[in-house]
Amino acid sequence: MRVWRWFKKRSRLQKVLLILGTLFTAFGIFIYFYVFADLPSIYNLERGFQLPATRIYDRNGKLLYDIRPPGEYNGLNKTIELDQMPTHCQHAVIATEDANYYYHAGVDIIGMVRALWINLRGGEVLAGGSTITQQTARLLLLDPSNRMERSIQRKLKEMALALQLQMAYSKEQILEIYLNQVYFGNLAYGLEGASRTYFAKSADALSLAECSLLAGLLQNPSYYDPITRLEHAKERQKVVLGLMVQNGYITQAQADSALRDELQFAATRFPIQAPHAVMAVWAILERQYPEALYTRGLEVITTIDLDWQNTAQSIMRRQLNALNHPASINDTPANANNSALVAMDPYTGQIRVLLGSPDYFDETIDGALNAAYAYRQPGSALKPFTYAAAMNPNLEHPMTPATMLLDVKTPFVTRKLESYVPANYGLVEHGPVSLREALASSYNIPAVQALEYVGISEMVKLSANAGMTNLIYNTRVDLSITLGGGEVRLIDMVQAYSIFPNGGYKITPSLITSIVTADGETLYTWEAPPLENRVLDERVAFLITDILSDNYARMGGFGLNSALRIDRPSAAKTGTTTDMRDNWVVGYTPNLVVGVWVGNADNSPMIDSTGVTGAGPIWNQFMRAVLLGQPKLEFDVPEGLVRAEVCHISGLLPTSACPQRRMEWFIEGTVPTEYDNLYQTFILDNRTGELADASTPPENRVERVFLILPQEAQAWGLRTGVRQVPTGAVYTLPNEIQGTRLLSPDPYSIFQISPSVPIETQRVRFRAATPLDTQHVTFILNGETISTDTNAPFDYWWQLALGEYELYVIATRADGTQETSQTVIFSVNEYREPASYTVERP
Repeated sequence: MRVWRWFKKRSRLQKVLLILGTLFTAFGIFIYFYVFADLPSIYNLERGFQLPATRIYDRNGKLLYDIRPPGEYNGLNKTIELDQMPTHCQHAVIATEDANYYYHAGVDIIGMVRALWINLRGGEVLAGGSTITQQTARLLLLDPSNRMERSIQRKLKEMALALQLQMAYSKEQILEIYLNQVYFGNLAYGLEGASRTYFAKSADALSLAECSLLAGLLQNPSYYDPITRLEHAKERQKVVLGLMVQNGYITQAQADSALRDELQFAATRFPIQAPHAVMAVWAILERQYPEALYTRGLEVITTIDLDWQNTAQSIMRRQLNALNHPASINDTPANANNSALVAMDPYTGQIRVLLGSPDYFDETIDGALNAAYAYRQPGSALKPFTYAAAMNPNLEHPMTPATMLLDVKTPFVTRKLESYVPANYGLVEHGPVSLREALASSYNIPAVQALEYVGISEMVKLSANAGMTNLIYNTRVDLSITLGGGEVRLIDMVQAYSIFPNGGYKITPSLITSIVTADGETLYTWEAPPLENRVLDERVAFLITDILSDNYARMGGFGLNSALRIDRPSAAKTGTTTDMRDNWVVGYTPNLVVGVWVGNADNSPMIDSTGVTGAGPIWNQFMRAVLLGQPKLEFDVPEGLVRAEVCHISGLLPTSACPQRRMEWFIEGTVPTEYDNLYQTFILDNRTGELADASTPPENRVERVFLILPQEAQAWGLRTGVRQVPTGAVYTLPNEIQGTRLLSPDPYSIFQISPSVPIETQRVRFRAATPLDTQHVTFILNGETISTDTNAPFDYWWQLALGEYELYVIATRADGTQETSQTVIFSVNEYREPASYTVERP
């Protein structure tokens, strides 16, 4: 009551002022709680920024892919500075969204009225009502659930925040923030993201036509989407260009020219290059930098060469099409639908190409499956590792490229004591051949012979040490492994082959050269690894290279002009599985190793497609394409090698009877000291063709050279028409393999006595390889003679007994000389239940 009496005593003017003051105070309180009470701080602006994308580049800085942070609102985004944004783009956005941008304090009342009038007159949204500053506030400060709300409260909050922003930031700063965060549709945020999405280029390369089209998207990105509604987008572009002319940013002639420009859009809405390589890099980043990957905007430079990658893909598609659509109606389609290619530097391990299929997006061939990482049977592509192990100079009697092997039907005994009779492709036998020819022409039988000689464990150890570690987990490994009995990945095969051009060093493949965060912190920098883990003698590595690059040595298997021959020094090896489910070529120059696999993701067989006809042309064309114009480098010859003349086939020193001689490489100390006895001379009576005797007149005596085949090859000689030695001739049988060697058991083998099997049936086979003129072999176990065998093949079945053992053999030859083999250590233990464990493939 006192207040009312006091109020009544006031003058009319005082009463009016009091009422108005009260109303304004109440209105102010209302506005505070309605608008300002829960306004976010403008200094939380960065919290609304799109999380920066991780960007993956090729070795030359070409963008391969943006990895977007997970979430509904996250998309392609990269923050760039205002001076990296074309002036045309800035002007196009300002003219369309906020013509008075540089003349207001964050809120443009006149502009709002003008926009309302333009839109009412045009019957559609032609100009924006909110300033760029207001839009920035809405995008980055308002709660996402309220951003699209159409209410006075939201508009007032937006205006209040815009006024605060204008006081805290310059016009240039606000424009830069806006152009880096505004949504352009198709999960593209910011001008750089939009440029990459729609035009597959950096924002600084945008033209006036492209800038005007992008600016037109901001009003309604889905309606003006140029991917699905190009006509709408072009109409909107015309409006934008008109506004730019109206505001004095461009001339009418420039606008007309921009409208005529033909826009080149990105091939895909979410551009990705080299997807198999990108996915492999992504997996590495997720393992090593799981948090930074999605929050710190990593800039990842890879080892991939995008130009090489695209070249490989183009060649691969063309060759697969040729295989499946042969030019001749007489040829059968190959049913070869998939392929993979890996190219690697043999000294650094940097992967230049990682192509897992001809088309990542082709679901009919499981194109997204990276076949370069799939385990497949390698066929004969493993043979170089068998021969490399057999030529190890640390062996007592190492093989050499000149060593004679027999490519004739031969029964071998597996670890399971089963008969194994390998055959060549086409079931053709070639008789006595040199190791050089056997490897270069990829003959199967000599490869098994070499593996039996050196031992499976030695070959597997070398292969695993070089990179094909999966082979050591294969419990079924046997003599067939040299013909592709195991499973390997193409990426591992290429890594393993690198030991041949780089001098025997194991290298580690790498896909990434550097990782830097958006704020400049370097997380990783690749450094060239030192070549220090040598797994193969460099001289043996050169010998393998020299053989695989010998076009004449592989003539018997592939001809002179096969797909393995390119325009520069190179070495190559094929691989084809028996059922034609896989074919391979792995080859190299001094500074590049390339592996190619061809097959089907569902493991279905191909038809008449081998390594040289399927993978070979892809390898050949790729090597020629990427090395075009580069120096034609020769393979370096390491120290410790000598060249010596040998008699062809036997590989021994030539005699006057030798009809064909050749020069061969040898590791010092392995040059043969024996003379050839494969070719021997006899005096014949030219009247009868039989041996001459005392009654043959001198004028009827003629010298003739005969090929004396080893006993194992004599049946082959009869079948193929090799001229037989005359009856009664006395001659010396040639040696198949120099020296005496234990073939089984393998060194350091461990045998177990099973309690569930009769002890008398638990035996192990001792087997020796000896010169062909061996008369008998004595088996010595722990210093005691346990058997003397007089019939080849020389072996002994020994019953297991607990203990540690040392075994060697002594071979007695026809002339009475004796040779002793290497000593093999092995043990026999009681049976133990195997531990339960899981082996994770590397």
